[in-house]
Amino acid sequence: MSQFDNVTVMKKANVYFDGRCVSHAIILADGTRKTLGVILPSTLTFTTQAAEIMEITAGHCRVLLAGSDTWTDYRGGSSFDVPANSSFEIETLETLDYVCHFA
Repeated sequence: MSQFDNVTVMKKANVYFDGRCVSHAIILADGTRKTLGVILPSTLTFTTQAAEIMEITAGHCRVLLAGSDTWTDYRGGSSFDVPANSSFEIETLETLDYVCHFA
């Protein structure tokens, strides 16, 4: 899916890590919340409250999920799951566009 139709867009940006990650929340007609964002080349650690699916729409990154010893590569068109109440490290090797789907 290349677009979301009939959504509410929150105007205020979510800015993290001194501007290296910026996203906007959207709410679909059924009440589902997602965020659309960009991460500039960097290595960052995120924590989760809810389970998420990180869909990479463009770019290239490596991810280390909490409890894992193995970094995994992801490129545009791929995704990874992050459990609730967890964390992950992400190394963006080029500007990364993503959609975060909350479970």
